[in-house]
Amino acid sequence: MEPLKLRAPLKDYLWGGHRLKEEFGKETDLAKVGESWELSCHKDGPSVVEGGPFAGLTLEEYAAREGRQVFGTHCEPFASFPLLIKLIDAEQDLSVQVHPDNEYALRVEGEYGKTEMWYVVDAREGARLLYGVNRPLSREEFAAHIRGNTLLDVCRSVPVKKGDVFFIEAGTLHAIGAGILIAEIQQNSNTTYRVYDFGRVGADGKPRELHVEKALDVTRLAPPEREPGPAAAPCREGDAVRTLLGTCDYFTASLLDVDGETALCADETSFHSLLILGGEGELRWPGGSRALRKGESWFLPAGFGGYTVKGRLELVLSSV
Repeated sequence: MEPLKLRAPLKDYLWGGHRLKEEFGKETDLAKVGESWELSCHKDGPSVVEGGPFAGLTLEEYAAREGRQVFGTHCEPFASFPLLIKLIDAEQDLSVQVHPDNEYALRVEGEYGKTEMWYVVDAREGARLLYGVNRPLSREEFAAHIRGNTLLDVCRSVPVKKGDVFFIEAGTLHAIGAGILIAEIQQNSNTTYRVYDFGRVGADGKPRELHVEKALDVTRLAPPEREPGPAAAPCREGDAVRTLLGTCDYFTASLLDVDGETALCADETSFHSLLILGGEGELRWPGGSRALRKGESWFLPAGFGGYTVKGRLELVLSSV
């Protein structure tokens, strides 16, 4: 087995910026890049293997060739690959939106719902995001605020800085604010219900579509029960500090701040995804080594075994 370097599909959403190209090495002719899908088996943007014997295959095609065991036993209960990981560069405010849960999404959209987690990679001074509502609302009140363009009055606006963590359960109203760059670890879904969009128009010159009735069906009309923050306090592992960012049925994600060398192991239960957020280093295993650089995404199949990460770098380690 060898680790796979993945090439991310890029999305030129109108609110996107230039940091993914200029700072994270994403090569593209797109004028703006809002998202890079760093680990994806989704039909709307699958990751592609770079180099080696599987070069040019999507991650899904690689798994079909090698066998689904490369995803691990924890993925077996899911009908499709359960995880999607993105980098998101918000030069402008994103729309206020909400994602359905599994039951609603499977019934109405034919795919999983979306619970997600945000790790704030960077944020300019004064940046804010929206995280749920700020008080309990009735469905009628919620609908009236949407109709009256006063929805922002009942959204919880939160100041953000580098290192902040938000766990966003399906049904939570939310929006990434201008000047924020995040790593998003989420369920493998692209179903989004847009509720408010600041009156913006799309590339066709028309107002972007809203999904008000569906949002009314799925939005949790009470403030979030989880406060922002990681799931556990930082702990030292070798020459790394590990912080558990979030865990749920669909993913477990940790931040690793490495200054030296740390040992890790991808056993038969799950693959490992390494998203390099900063610095540089080296991935070493008994069969070889690979350089690691900012902006890269690596997939280590389940059963890969022990390996080490050496250098000075910051990365998100995700598994199921």
